[in-house]
Amino acid sequence: MYRVFEALDELVAIVEEARGVPMTAGCVVPRGDVLELLDDVRDAIPGELDDAQDVLDHRDKLVGDARQNAEQTVSSANAEAHETITDARENADRILADAKDQADRMVAEARSHAEQLVLDAREEADSTVAEGQREFDSLTSRARAESDRMIESGKASYERAVGDGLAEQERLVSQTEVVQAAHAESARVIDAAHAESDRLRSECDLYVDTKLAEFEDFLSGTIRSVGRGRQQLRTGSGVPDYDAGYGGRHR
Repeated sequence: MYRVFEALDELVAIVEEARGVPMTAGCVVPRGDVLELLDDVRDAIPGELDDAQDVLDHRDKLVGDARQNAEQTVSSANAEAHETITDARENADRILADAKDQADRMVAEARSHAEQLVLDAREEADSTVAEGQREFDSLTSRARAESDRMIESGKASYERAVGDGLAEQERLVSQTEVVQAAHAESARVIDAAHAESDRLRSECDLYVDTKLAEFEDFLSGTIRSVGRGRQQLRTGSGVPDYDAGYGGRHR
């Protein structure tokens, strides 16, 4: 191939250096030299063509081998990628299943804890209401007993006063000059007995009202404590502290 290029270069040099024919675009070249160079090209071309064909054949073999290697590489890569994807999908499914199981356990534990908190709060509220009811019944019973005692005492004082007045009236009825005074004294004693009875009744009513007010304050504190406990349960802040709501009482 080198001799072909060399001969062609020499032909180009001969044509470029040839003398031109006046009034034409042609030129005068040495025939012998040109023919000799053309013979060299003709002789060199078959060998060069064989070499070129060998190169082309070798190139085709290289391309075939490269394509086969590429196909094998792509096939291996596809198989490895498929296996990798399969393993990754299996791992993802396993991780997802584990996460779902853990989430289900956490939700179940949270629901159980919340139900236990609600149950404890309900029991605490029921205990508080029952204790308040017992306290109310006790206060009401004591107030009613005290009221009955005071009314009975007032009634007894009234009856004694009336009896004393009647006795005094009967004693003085025979004394004409003091009849008016006896009537006046009797009326005064009766009025005093009524006033004493009214005073005792007012004191009894005041005592009962005071006790009921104290119990009302106690029940209000208990209701506020129960409300705070329910609010804390709704906001998830834990088990409420009922000690501050009703004087440190426990179940």
